[in-house]
Amino acid sequence: MTRAAAVASGCIEASPATAIAVRDLAVRFDGDAGSVTALDGVGFEVPEAGFVTMLGPSGCGKSTLLRAVADLVPISAGSINVFGRTPEQARRARDFAFVFQDATLLPWRSVIDNVRLPLEVGRRGGAVEQHAEPEELLALVGLEGRADALPHELSGGMRQRVSIARALVCRPRVLLMDEPFGALDEINRDKLNEELLRIWQETGTTIMFVTHSVPEAAFLGQKCLVLSAQPGRVREYVDISFTSPRALGMRDTLEFVQVTAHLRSLLELPR
Repeated sequence: MTRAAAVASGCIEASPATAIAVRDLAVRFDGDAGSVTALDGVGFEVPEAGFVTMLGPSGCGKSTLLRAVADLVPISAGSINVFGRTPEQARRARDFAFVFQDATLLPWRSVIDNVRLPLEVGRRGGAVEQHAEPEELLALVGLEGRADALPHELSGGMRQRVSIARALVCRPRVLLMDEPFGALDEINRDKLNEELLRIWQETGTTIMFVTHSVPEAAFLGQKCLVLSAQPGRVREYVDISFTSPRALGMRDTLEFVQVTAHLRSLLELPR
């Protein structure tokens, strides 16, 4: 049992180690029409092996926040630390991987070759990097027997499984996920929600997950970071203390309905 699984099952207390620390973060973009503040005064921590979901209105800076952690956009004020490193240092160390809404697979490469891609690009030389075996990752995401398939031969849900396997191949300490299931139908989305929780528990990877779905945020997250409208500020950092393992049937319970009602009230959505 991994530490994440033990924490999720309640066998041990959650580790006090911090994976991501954000302090008084501001991100501003300058353009011809002037300066736009995407994030302002944002602060929170993500525990190691934790699963944090993010909710907020469109344009509140959820994706910008993920990109700032990943060193894809510069910060204007404040600080971000990823296991004690700057985002640039963490990126160079391959501490994190990114999963986008679109699977972004190379159409001419087979499933297994898409998963291998991160091992073929990036830094060269030096010590041999630790990585997971692509074949083992395909088994982890439930795609045994599809290694030689091309992306167009897969369903949308299968393509996202491949993108998750590709993200995990370099054994990142943090997985950043930007609405990865947003384009899927409800049945596939539910199935992948359960699969993602299983993968998280088996790998112990720290996850930050952006979504527009209140039930998805409540079902997946140990904590939910709710941002207000632009400029994005922390409305509330909500603890979600459901027992584990979580199953889809829990969404019919009174406890789950109460949590989603609270999240909707923070978003000022009708219940």
